[in-house]
Amino acid sequence: MALIELVPPQPVALSAVGESDYAVLKKRVQAAGLLRKRPGYYAIVISANAALVALGVAVLVLVHNPWLRVLDAAFLGLVSGQLGFQLHDAGHRQMFNRGWMNVAVGLFTADALLGSSYSWWVSKHNLHHANPNDIDEDPDISSGALVYTREEALQRRGAMRTLTAYQAFLFFPMLFLMGFSMHVSSAGYLVRNRATHRRLEVAALLLHALVYVGGLVLLLGPWLGLIVLVVHQAVGSFYLASVFAPNHKGMPQTAGSRLDFLRAQVLTSRNVRAGAGTDFLYGALNYQIEHHLFPSMPRANMRKAQVIIRAYCAEIGVTYYETSIAQSYREILGFLHEIGQPLRPRTKSEQSAG
Repeated sequence: MALIELVPPQPVALSAVGESDYAVLKKRVQAAGLLRKRPGYYAIVISANAALVALGVAVLVLVHNPWLRVLDAAFLGLVSGQLGFQLHDAGHRQMFNRGWMNVAVGLFTADALLGSSYSWWVSKHNLHHANPNDIDEDPDISSGALVYTREEALQRRGAMRTLTAYQAFLFFPMLFLMGFSMHVSSAGYLVRNRATHRRLEVAALLLHALVYVGGLVLLLGPWLGLIVLVVHQAVGSFYLASVFAPNHKGMPQTAGSRLDFLRAQVLTSRNVRAGAGTDFLYGALNYQIEHHLFPSMPRANMRKAQVIIRAYCAEIGVTYYETSIAQSYREILGFLHEIGQPLRPRTKSEQSAG
């Protein structure tokens, strides 16, 4: 599979009766009842996450062994990852038929519990869904610490050039920093933009910071509080970033593509092979193709939808790509290593071969 492939413009594919391929697929998915909301399921998910948060906080308060408190911080980091999936599903209106209920869950989860702006995340994530793996329009592959095109790599200078040259080696350590970046980006977004719930979000973020940082300092003291904060943020960051990474990185990229909707979503997405454990750990985002085709589909319906979607892609000759967790990371690291290759000194074997 090519690491980078700029897909040429394609016309919208029409079936024999004049419907787009996506319209045909959507009818099949709807007929199976897979686009209906699952409020009961999400009530269980929200309750379970709330119980996990309460458990983690209780251990932090009641247990006085500092090592166990640090271990509990790592546990709460994993819980934050599950809250991230909860935010994701609320932002896509997967949970409830009433839109305001999804927004309420999203606002509380993002701003009050995670300390990130709901409006910032929804705006950024919707742009990604509209332009998956588009090197010009997708904010998830826009210029940042990592580089996803040779052209951008060659433009780097100084320390960033060195970072890009060895970005495959630095990839996993950098995942620990994603959460800190989200906090900064959230604050910047609310300063620059008049979000719908701007005042509420600012108040919630300030309250979160006061309770979170102030509570840790009062309960644990400044140094242990700082260690717990760093461990919590780093583990939560690594967990979420490691789940998001396989979705598109190293898959075909587009630049102003006119691919029809179905092909634009399927060809740029990578599924991670399903299983009960994987589905839980990934918050069902391992079904990335299904999610991109039907973003508002409840995560509990993804496995059934996969059967229909994979068969339909085979029917119309569209490549449907799924691989293992380990292979997905091998492909990502290989892709990042190849992008940085022109910036690294050539080895003796490469010089002799050239």
